[in-house]
Amino acid sequence: MADADPTFETDVTDTETATAPRAKRWRGRIIMYGLPLLVLLGGGYYWQSLQGKVSTDNAYLRQDKVSVGAEVSGPISQVLVKSGQDVTEGQVLFRIDARPYELQVAQANAAIASAQANVTALSNSSDYTGVDISGAREDIAFAQATLARQEALWRRGFTTKADYEAAQHSVSQAREQLRQAEADQQAARAKLATGAAVPGQNPQIAAAMAQRDAAMLNLSRATVRAPKGGRVAQADRLQVGQQAITGLPVLTIVANKESYIEANFKETELANMKVGQPAKITFDAYPDLELKGHVAYLGAGTGSEFSVIPAQNATGNWVKVTQRVPVRITIDEKSPRSLIAGLSTHVTVYTDGRKK
Repeated sequence: MADADPTFETDVTDTETATAPRAKRWRGRIIMYGLPLLVLLGGGYYWQSLQGKVSTDNAYLRQDKVSVGAEVSGPISQVLVKSGQDVTEGQVLFRIDARPYELQVAQANAAIASAQANVTALSNSSDYTGVDISGAREDIAFAQATLARQEALWRRGFTTKADYEAAQHSVSQAREQLRQAEADQQAARAKLATGAAVPGQNPQIAAAMAQRDAAMLNLSRATVRAPKGGRVAQADRLQVGQQAITGLPVLTIVANKESYIEANFKETELANMKVGQPAKITFDAYPDLELKGHVAYLGAGTGSEFSVIPAQNATGNWVKVTQRVPVRITIDEKSPRSLIAGLSTHVTVYTDGRKK
């Protein structure tokens, strides 16, 4: 078998040797120009994706909470709910011992009866009916007749000066008794009169009835009901025998059917944000959950404006800090998962009106 042509082998080797540097040069050019181009295109796409929306992870799920306490004091006699239980508006939560307030109602009823009896007795009294006035007028007429006779006798010299003056004194006394009787009648009528505040009703009876209404109100407050529907929380102090103190909360009702998001956006992100713009909501607790919402309103002030100790920038030690403004996001759809107050969320608001 003949040996291979040495001239052919030399040509192939030279061709491969010439092609290799050329390929390396092309790869270098691709890396040199292509990589920056890819970075530029990627950055442009990312920048474009950020246009028309603003996002923040400084957002939390909020639910209205109502602290429930007793409006009257007393030991708790019955507990009908516990923490974690769902309640409806008007449902009985617990009861306070009502016996002291039942006694107050009984006392108020007795006060009404006493006032009514006083009014009846006063309306039937002689001062009110004017019997004493009639008697006083008869006494005046009799005393004046006696005085006339004594005066006639005095002129004729058939009576003494003492009897004549006694007759004059009797007339004066009778007139004074008439004035006193008329004053007593006016006083009696004043006691039975009705004022403009409670027309048609005696003031004594009205006061007693107001006292009874107050006692009835306290009695009704001994049964504590839910002011709104929701879930009971922090009911640890709700124990039978525990002393309920007026105004001290013993449990909290979380209105878990009325959830919303409080998102704290930077002030630099609010330029294009308006009420009604759509929003996307995701939750740290539920990575697969995404809900739709919209901007309900923008806060009336930054968070620092409503802090307990507002920042004071007049001291000279001033450092500019980007402020955050609370924005309320209303949830537009029902969540398939249980929403818990305080959950961390991520909110994206589409300021260009896109529906997401």
